[in-house]
Amino acid sequence: MVSRWTPDRAGKRDDHSFIAIYDFGRESVRYLTPSADRDVMPRWSPDGRQLGFVRLPGVQEKLALIPVRPVPWAIWVADSATGEAKEIWRSGREANDSFPKETADKSFYFAGNDQLLFASEQDGWNHLYSVTASGSAPVLLTPGSFEVEDVTLSADRRSVIFSSNQQSSNPEDMERRHLWRVSLEGGKPQSLTKGETIEWSPVETGVGTQVVCLGSSATVPAMPVHLTARGRELLAQEALPADFPAKQLVTPKQVVFNSEDGLEIHGQLFVPAGRNQPGPALIFAHGGPVRQMMLGFHYMYYYHNAYAMNQYLASQGYVVLSINYRLGIMYGRAFREADNASWRGAAEYKDILGGARFLQSQATVDPKKIGLWGGSYGGYLTALGLARNSDVFVAGVDLHGVHDWSVFLPHWEHRPGAPDAKEAEKLAFDSSPDAAVSSWKSPVLLIHGDDDRNVPFGQTVDLAQRLRERHVVFEELIFPDEIHDFLMWKDWIKAYHATSDFFDRNLKPASARKRP
Repeated sequence: MVSRWTPDRAGKRDDHSFIAIYDFGRESVRYLTPSADRDVMPRWSPDGRQLGFVRLPGVQEKLALIPVRPVPWAIWVADSATGEAKEIWRSGREANDSFPKETADKSFYFAGNDQLLFASEQDGWNHLYSVTASGSAPVLLTPGSFEVEDVTLSADRRSVIFSSNQQSSNPEDMERRHLWRVSLEGGKPQSLTKGETIEWSPVETGVGTQVVCLGSSATVPAMPVHLTARGRELLAQEALPADFPAKQLVTPKQVVFNSEDGLEIHGQLFVPAGRNQPGPALIFAHGGPVRQMMLGFHYMYYYHNAYAMNQYLASQGYVVLSINYRLGIMYGRAFREADNASWRGAAEYKDILGGARFLQSQATVDPKKIGLWGGSYGGYLTALGLARNSDVFVAGVDLHGVHDWSVFLPHWEHRPGAPDAKEAEKLAFDSSPDAAVSSWKSPVLLIHGDDDRNVPFGQTVDLAQRLRERHVVFEELIFPDEIHDFLMWKDWIKAYHATSDFFDRNLKPASARKRP
């Protein structure tokens, strides 16, 4: 069940769902125009007289698993007194019209002036639109070749403050976030932050006099900031340790290269200070996969840690390429929903291989000393690289990675009786590291917590046995009772120290390794 309380509370099933209002005074339940579809995301109007919600198609059984189908959707508004609802906006039926599941919930608001705010990818990019509760033509609020992420209403509920990666005058902003404001009536968005920084999670104070948010940069971790006429200023600056090594960190640069199939791929390149000779290099593959790594400390703590680790690896003499491979966000829907990717063919691996070719072309990289590392989906891509291309990748560190997609398929795509079930299972396995373990030669460090609720520990148990059968050198760092994104700080430190030590032993000559 899901609920939303009125301002002066709404319910979920499996193949269909209803929106309901429970009246505490009368102890009664009223359903808002129930149907055989799925009603989700209820939002109350500021005065409590109306309720907006999203309607999705009900679940159809026995559909084929491999084809990817559009998901049309609509916005409905109900009278909270009578329970009667009407459709005020409906999407098209093409791929770009599909329900934007990654951003819909956090972008859907019943705002002021009887308007609703929503996200749509109808032009191929995740943008904000407004529509009146009576059903006027929608207004595109954020046009351009960029995507909107964090969204919040202003204090007076008549404008929206959002974060995006729009480039304005700096192409590198494609890998940053800045804050903007736009009226719900439309007009040109106003820039609130800019420069070589990153801002997210904006909030406007109740009287509308100040915007506060979280912010970081390439050399300063996430901190609370407030916006002033002079720019952004740190709040609680004393919380940043006086000995934080900002001056010792490198500033990664944006790089763009071609995948093995010609797709344009973005990444961030960390080069050790003073490096002018060939040396070892690493590729970092993020998890998700609906994520984007940036030119600074990340807004998610898992990748905040990973960014710090890439900085540490650079300080230890490694060139590090962090790759925003296809399936990630902020480069348009076609990039995120790429064909033949994930369990349907692993096309995103071509981007990792393209990154390796890019590194091999760099004067600061020894082309025979390239490793890769990553966690979760990044662990999957690490294992896939070692399995398919031990000739390219000398060593890898696989944190809680997926090794056999076919095990997950019945849970993700629960369609009993699907006509292509056998074909889908084979495709999923063939898209997995386990399918190529016979060509795996390079050593690997496997890191996993055995209480992982995201990627079952059995994925690592099974891979270890397959590697042992093939006499592949592997090391293990197993955390009993630990979850997917480690709960304990000491486990993060132990995992990262083990990662650095493993790469030192496999990518550096003995004379260059750290002394104990």
